Amino acid sequence: MPSYINWFDGEYAFLSNFYPCRVYMGDSINYPSVEHAFQAMKSTDLSERAEVSLARHPADAKKDGKRLKLRAGWEDMKVDVMRQAVRSKFLDNAGLRKKLQSTGDAVLIEGNHHGDRFWGVDGYGENMLGRLLMELRQEINETFGRPQ
Repeated sequence: MPSYINWFDGEYAFLSNFYPCRVYMGDSINYPSVEHAFQAMKSTDLSERAEVSLARHPADAKKDGKRLKLRAGWEDMKVDVMRQAVRSKFLDNAGLRKKLQSTGDAVLIEGNHHGDRFWGVDGYGENMLGRLLMELRQEINETFGRPQ
């Protein structure tokens, strides 16, 4: 029976999009978290992206992202954008990569109480963030080998 990590806090806070880390999205801006990067990518305007990257906290970046005019096709590309941001977070940082590997075969569930049923689970949901993390963990294990 698989183990579960149901919340990205405490010992597993590093799995959260709010966790501080450098994220590179190929646009010359260094983002201080996955949340900053994801929200900024809603726009094609580099000055708007840069402004989001300067938000003091990921929650502020999330608020800023809600005010942006969504780029054309955003709904069709948002999962790939999140995949790219999560890949940067874990592949560009060996320490975080090893922490992700340390979750073993646990099912990763982004539990929440704020109604996000796409990226996470609030009672039920698609758990897309958890799925992307497990996909990346498998890729990392195949590339770097399973941790001993």
